[in-house]
Amino acid sequence: MLIEKNVVTINGNMKSIVDYQEIKSAIDMVIKEHKNLTVRIPESISITSSIIGYLNKLILKEKINLNMIVGNVQLLDLLDDLNLQTLFKAKQG
Repeated sequence: MLIEKNVVTINGNMKSIVDYQEIKSAIDMVIKEHKNLTVRIPESISITSSIIGYLNKLILKEKINLNMIVGNVQLLDLLDDLNLQTLFKAKQG
């Protein structure tokens, strides 16, 4: 995981509760200072429901402006199937 200002880059696959805890901790640090957050996911083909729920909460309750940059088209398709592509402002990149 790499944190640069308001950009969190999540490397590898997201699949465990440990991944969720690490991602949540990293994002929590960033949103203390920034209301605009970019999450880069260059490799993962999936995302856990706990991470989806956490990101939903950030957007809907905390009013965080989230942008997601996804490297794998399968993950982008999954977000689209779950009707989350628009909410997460997910784009391939």
